[in-house]
This record gives sequence, structure tokens and C-alpha cells, in this order.
Amino acid sequence: MSEPTYYAPEAGLPSQSTLLTDRAVMTEAYTVIPRGVLRDIVTSNLPGWNRTRAWILAKPLSGFATTFAQYIVEVSEGGGSTEPEPESGVESVLFLLTGDLHVTIDGTDHFLAPGGYAYLPAGSDWSVANESAERACFQWVRKPYEPLEGHAPEAFTVQEQDVEPTPMPDTNGAWATTRFVDPDDLAHDMHVNIVTFEPGAVIPFAETHVMEHGIYVLEGKAVYRLNNDWVEVEAGDFLWLRAFCPQACYAGGPGRFRYLLYKDVNRQIKLT
Repeated sequence: MSEPTYYAPEAGLPSQSTLLTDRAVMTEAYTVIPRGVLRDIVTSNLPGWNRTRAWILAKPLSGFATTFAQYIVEVSEGGGSTEPEPESGVESVLFLLTGDLHVTIDGTDHFLAPGGYAYLPAGSDWSVANESAERACFQWVRKPYEPLEGHAPEAFTVQEQDVEPTPMPDTNGAWATTRFVDPDDLAHDMHVNIVTFEPGAVIPFAETHVMEHGIYVLEGKAVYRLNNDWVEVEAGDFLWLRAFCPQACYAGGPGRFRYLLYKDVNRQIKLT
């Protein structure tokens, strides 16, 4: 198997001669943010961070997806934050796309290379720093943690390369999921996994379920079914799906198609 690659946004703006036609779309069921619109002009500065900018991909919206926020964060040399999370009840996942990242969690140092994954429980004391000359670019997923009596998740870091993907049933390994936490561990109320399709692999039915999704394409290209539409997606694109949006995928190749997938799991539906 070839080494994984992880797409991160590029700097600059399109030339004045570029056509305005693009694949960006927002509907009542889904949103597609193609990589071509992730430009300098749409970045935000984050309070408490230095030498850092962020592309905010998703945030809770009434009537749409409400469980999470997701960013691409770019930290320049010497940048980072000693107080990155302003809300004590929020848990996070960091996934490093480029560069190197020094993450300190409750006084313990961890060093992430591309493919590095960090789970940060709500209320943990953590910080991040880029101590290299290259920019560090990572996905940051934030979610309000829903406590469950008798269950408490612990912080951890791991490299994707050290986690064996789990083939999906009856696919001969053409569709596999890299899971960073045990799906049956009720301490976790969100999963952030990597899904890999070999050329020609499919999701062979229209998944329709309660979980919301944030999907960031790490590598390759495919055609994705979203509600009633088929859309082309490629490395660097972000898809945002509300609950019960029908979805499927066909990975036509020529290379692997891989994405980072957020979903909310393992909690009862609140009715009052």
C-alpha cells in the first residue's frame, strides 16, 4: 500500500481571469465546500492563538447540522496557543495534515507528524505549538461532550500509520475504515475516522441515518451521492451533511479515495 497523503489548502487567490463557476453549494440537506474556495480572504483569526489562521468549515446552524464545529487550522513557525479551547465542556480531535505539531495534554508532551491524531476530552488542559520552520496544518473537530455516568474518555495521541484499517464486511478490503476509538466504547459520543476506498469501490446503498457528518477529503477523487444529487469531489473538499441526508459513494479511481469522517454516536435522543 502506498504512503498516505493529506491535502491542505494552498495560499493565494485565483487570478482575475478565472471563471467563477465552481462546485460550491449549500442546500437544506448538505453543503459542499470545494477546495478552490478555501482562499486567504476567507480565513479567520482565533482568539488566544498566535501566528495562526483558520478556515471554519462547519458550525452549528438552526435547522441544519447542530452537533459540531470543524476547522482547518494553519499554524506558522513559532505559532500556537496555550489556551486553545475557550469552552470547558467541549471535546476535540486534532488530525495533522502537514508539518509537525507539539501537543501538550495535562502536562505530557506529544509530537504529531502528518497523519497524527489527538483526542482531547472536555475539560483537559492542552496546548499546541509549531516548533518547526514549516507550517503545520490540521483538522480541528469540536463537539460539546454529553457526559454519561460511569464513563469518561481519556486523552490519547496516535499516528494513522500505526492503526490497522478494518475492512467493511463483504467488500474484500475495497472499502475500509480506520477507527481510532472502539465503536462500542460508550465513553465516546463522537467518532472521527478515516474511510478508504480502493478504485472501483462503492457504498452500495443510500445510507440514511441520524448521525450528522463532516467529511474532509484527504486524498483522491470520487462521485458522492448527496440527497438526490451526485457531485464530484476531490482532495481538499469538505462535505457537511445534516441528519438523515441520503448518501452513497463511487470511487472511480485512478487512485485511492480517502476522507476524514466526523459523526455523533452513542447517545440517547433528547426530547425535553
